[in-house]
Amino acid sequence: MTADPQRPEHDSRVVVGLMSGTSLDGISAAVVRFARTERGTVRADLLAFRTLDYQDERRERLQRALAGASPDEYCRLNFDVGHWLADAAVAVMAEAGVARAEISAIASHGQTIWHVPGHSTWQIGEAAVIAERTGIDVIADFRVRDMAAAGQGAPLVPIADAMLFSHATRWRALQNLGGIGNVSIVPPGGDSDGVRAFDTGPGVVVIDAATRLVAPGLRYDAGGALASSGQPVPNVVTRTLALPYFAAEPPKSTGRELFTQEFVQRFVNDCRTERADATPGDIVATAVELTAVSIADAFRRFIPEPVDEVVISGGGAENPALASAIARTLAPRRIVPFSDLFFDGEAKEAVAFALLGYLHLEREAGNVPRVTGARGPRVLGKLTPALTISPAASRPLPAPAETRSAR
Repeated sequence: MTADPQRPEHDSRVVVGLMSGTSLDGISAAVVRFARTERGTVRADLLAFRTLDYQDERRERLQRALAGASPDEYCRLNFDVGHWLADAAVAVMAEAGVARAEISAIASHGQTIWHVPGHSTWQIGEAAVIAERTGIDVIADFRVRDMAAAGQGAPLVPIADAMLFSHATRWRALQNLGGIGNVSIVPPGGDSDGVRAFDTGPGVVVIDAATRLVAPGLRYDAGGALASSGQPVPNVVTRTLALPYFAAEPPKSTGRELFTQEFVQRFVNDCRTERADATPGDIVATAVELTAVSIADAFRRFIPEPVDEVVISGGGAENPALASAIARTLAPRRIVPFSDLFFDGEAKEAVAFALLGYLHLEREAGNVPRVTGARGPRVLGKLTPALTISPAASRPLPAPAETRSAR
């Protein structure tokens, strides 16, 4: 993928992808031009990417919502997140230098509030707000159609892993390390019929939450410094891996509904019980080991394909302690940062949801039934048109003062 906003493409579409993940770091926004090659494959050019970090107040509102908020707060937060997403879209479009009239749609994942595998899922970030603010069609709510067809609704990134990030001649595993870890196993040439994927368990969600508990004042373990100062508590890792999720056969998905704040508090307490003099570094190192060993365990149990290269992306890929632990537990497989092969790994999921938006516009399936367990291929997402009835009504709306529910 290359960044070339001036490059003409036959029958191309430009789509903005927006992603707010389980790590609650902020919003990733990407502008991508998609076009069909002569062979019928999809070409994707990344025109611009940026992240909008959440201010502490916004992150705390989302954290409270994940723990349980009032109907009033959920109502307000849905619209407020819509405005935050619109801000990200406006910013990245300005950076790309692409006229709004050239943009076919904005594809927004929104923010997952709750996910019930096999039953339902809930993402917020009102699409109508984004459409009104930008004057561009918005495609959102991608997960629900797959779940309505008896799928898990996750992971959805494997379609991008197959179409955009496969190896020409070798099997490749692409391991995302966001709040939750998920892996795609992609055959040579990206044949989607052979793709498998599932959530491996925690990515950085336990690491980040444990850091905040044992080192007040730190939001996350920057550079893996805290983990590198300690030694993991192996028995705690072993006991945690006995949870039913890790042994469950794919297709499977998980999220913060399993790895809650209460889960992390028990994890920290278990470390201190097992090792009375456990330091903050020991506890965070144990969380790092949990992620690394859970990934290695998933490879051992569920990945018989001849994978010798694992491409890592997401915020956790920037943590040297975690990357080192994964390289150790997955040896002799080669660990390669996504950014060494393609572009900034933080942009990967935003690009993936831009692709899902493109596929929606092309009326093509965005799910991989073998991955999610859905009854069959489905066009994903709901379209909110930006149609207006007069020139005056078509002007983008300003962002209002942010609202909060009374406490």
